[in-house]
Amino acid sequence: MDFSPLKKVASAAAEKPILKNFEDPDRARQFSVSVGDMLFDYSKTSIDSTGRQALLDLYESADVPARRNAMFSGEAINETEGRAVLHTALRNLSGDPVYVNGVDVMPGVLETLSRMEAFAADVREGRFVGEGGQITDVVNIGIGGSDLGPAMATLALAPYHDGPRCHYVSNVDAAHIADTLRGLDARTTLVIVASKTFTTIETMTNAATAKAWMSASVANPAAQFAALSTAADKTAAFGIDAERVFGFEDWVGGRYSMWGPIGLALMIATGSDSFRAFLNGGAWMDQHFQLAEPLENIPVMLALTGIWHNQGLGHATRAVLPYEQRLSRLPAYLQQLEMESNGKSTSMNGKALDVNSGPIVWGEPGTNGQHAFYQLIHQGTRVVPCEFMVGAEGFDNDLAHQHRLLVANCLAQSEALMRGRSLDEARAIVSGKFEGAELERQAAHRVFPGNRPSTTLVYPKLTPFVLGQVIALYEHRVFVEGVILGINSYDQWGVELGKELAKALEPVVAGEMGTDGKDGSTAQLVKTVQRLSGA
Repeated sequence: MDFSPLKKVASAAAEKPILKNFEDPDRARQFSVSVGDMLFDYSKTSIDSTGRQALLDLYESADVPARRNAMFSGEAINETEGRAVLHTALRNLSGDPVYVNGVDVMPGVLETLSRMEAFAADVREGRFVGEGGQITDVVNIGIGGSDLGPAMATLALAPYHDGPRCHYVSNVDAAHIADTLRGLDARTTLVIVASKTFTTIETMTNAATAKAWMSASVANPAAQFAALSTAADKTAAFGIDAERVFGFEDWVGGRYSMWGPIGLALMIATGSDSFRAFLNGGAWMDQHFQLAEPLENIPVMLALTGIWHNQGLGHATRAVLPYEQRLSRLPAYLQQLEMESNGKSTSMNGKALDVNSGPIVWGEPGTNGQHAFYQLIHQGTRVVPCEFMVGAEGFDNDLAHQHRLLVANCLAQSEALMRGRSLDEARAIVSGKFEGAELERQAAHRVFPGNRPSTTLVYPKLTPFVLGQVIALYEHRVFVEGVILGINSYDQWGVELGKELAKALEPVVAGEMGTDGKDGSTAQLVKTVQRLSGA
């Protein structure tokens, strides 16, 4: 893909201050997408009509619609692994056929969903109990896609929790599971082990620790375990009854998997009605993504804005800034979704990319970030495109004034990033406090360069349906950017090498093997750890 025309028009457009674009009174409407109760505003960027056409040309050249149709049709678009990419089937509650190799996968999807709902209802309503009675706590043990998605969503939907308390353990650092289990009653705790292969070393290490913890006070600890896995032989060997094992196919990638069995803890916390609303929100976005024309398509325009900032203007990072405390884990979730998907250097044809791939994704919820890294965003030397999101309404009606303050802060930040503060305006602020050279020095510190781009997504309220819309929106954004970049967004070979080396290093750290063959730095670090730990 030739990005040089985009770079040329992006460079030319960036010479005009973003604020000047609003001399056109229709700018905001023309550079926004409004669908249902959701508004995506990208007018506070340097994208102009010429730039937008250049982006659409890339979209057409990459034949994104054909690739999209191939994905939804069950073709093996994950070409390096020979797999279909059908997390969308997990939220296809209509049951309309979806074929993989000529076989309709929907009966199996819906049967698994039905089993999940039955088990979740049994836990919530006290038919499935622990040795000490009704389940009060659920501990989900996973890592990566088996943790980040459901942990994020469980926090996001806190107002809908009416089931057992849910806890998530991912890190192999013993502190994570020790701190989580401390204070829980093993006799009323359900442990869910989430690992497709039931071999993920971090997950299985934590699972063994949890089982040992439960064994101290429960006669048959495996009876209070469930598994999200396709490895029936390994779950049986662990002692988990087949009726509490929920599998999913290889056409569901880990970071796209919370729509199915990986979302079991979320379903137990909020109930099947809320979980189905979450699925319906995702399905709504699927339909919108498939049917809407590019300029009226939120995932497409979100993706093209990202291409503009990263590949067009060379901005290496993007900040995701939800003004919603319950979305505090969304930036971390999107880090994995976007950076594991599009953090590649090899194109689909096996050749090196000749353009930067996906950006560094980071962020925190507002308003916390305003008192932390916003300093760099406003006055730092690097431009960081910002992606704000905010709900028009909160949940606590008696604290509505606080939500209004939250919204005001969100909208003010995007305006401030664009508008900035001139030296003359800064002088006016310090005039009368300082004089001469000191006035100039003090004023200089109060200048904001402005012209910093941002987008804003506004939704009505963070319901399960809206959360489903938002997550599916970002999934499709990743897809569009990946297709335009010419990469496979659905493999993750980059996570393998470090894991392989860690397995080989463990006996070295334990002192069972020497450091022969290791580089000087690694050998020194191993010996230092051994000395400090007394190994």
